[in-house]
Amino acid sequence: MKIKLKIWRQKNHTEAGRMVDYQLDDVSEHMSFLEMLDVLNEKLILEKQDPVSFDHDCREGICGMCSLVINGTPHGPDRGTTACQLHMRKFKDGDTIFVEPWRARAFPVIKDLAVDRSAFDRIIQAGGFVSVNTGGAPDGNALPIPKKIADVAMDAAQCIGCGACVAACKNASAMLFVAAKVSHLGLLPQGVVEKKERVHQMVTQMDQEGFGNCTNQFECEAVCPKEISVQFIARMNREYLSASLTPVLGQAQGAGGSG
Repeated sequence: MKIKLKIWRQKNHTEAGRMVDYQLDDVSEHMSFLEMLDVLNEKLILEKQDPVSFDHDCREGICGMCSLVINGTPHGPDRGTTACQLHMRKFKDGDTIFVEPWRARAFPVIKDLAVDRSAFDRIIQAGGFVSVNTGGAPDGNALPIPKKIADVAMDAAQCIGCGACVAACKNASAMLFVAAKVSHLGLLPQGVVEKKERVHQMVTQMDQEGFGNCTNQFECEAVCPKEISVQFIARMNREYLSASLTPVLGQAQGAGGSG
């Protein structure tokens, strides 16, 4: 099949980018989207041109690296699918496909389609920890957890940190990502000790990174490759309010905002 591509090319985050046209005449419908980009890059290298930079790693829908906006939708047209799991049979012969990077102030472009998502790492570092006692590991059944709670925690833990939620939100909000991390740690017994400190510190770091506010329009849930529910955002908001009313945290927030 023949495919026309319009791909965002940008040397670095300080220089202006532009859409560049390419064409491939021998694309197999069985290729994944990233394999199609590999074919394009092989063609460009043979033609002594600069290949297109894009993030990838596992190519199995696990790592969350494949950050591509395809025809205006993060990860492409398939719901609950990462870009690396998207196959070319979802497109038709002669189609024109637009490929862009994540668009967010907190995700500066490194080159072409690759963006810097280290802001997510800093949010995790701000509060993603649990207290553990030294010594031998306890038996896995030593802390009984109700199945309903365990299921909800595992639903949140599916988040792969790809950033599609940010790319889809008109305000570039990271609320779904942070809510998933806060919830899966706070729901399990091992994470309860730091529950209040964690939600406060992670939300504070999220704001410092320059992410926008939640729009409550559910674009994040619609494009999440793991289909994580926006109900986790509501859970995080409740936990954040509770943490704000805790004496120590409440005094700290009041001191910070009294200037």
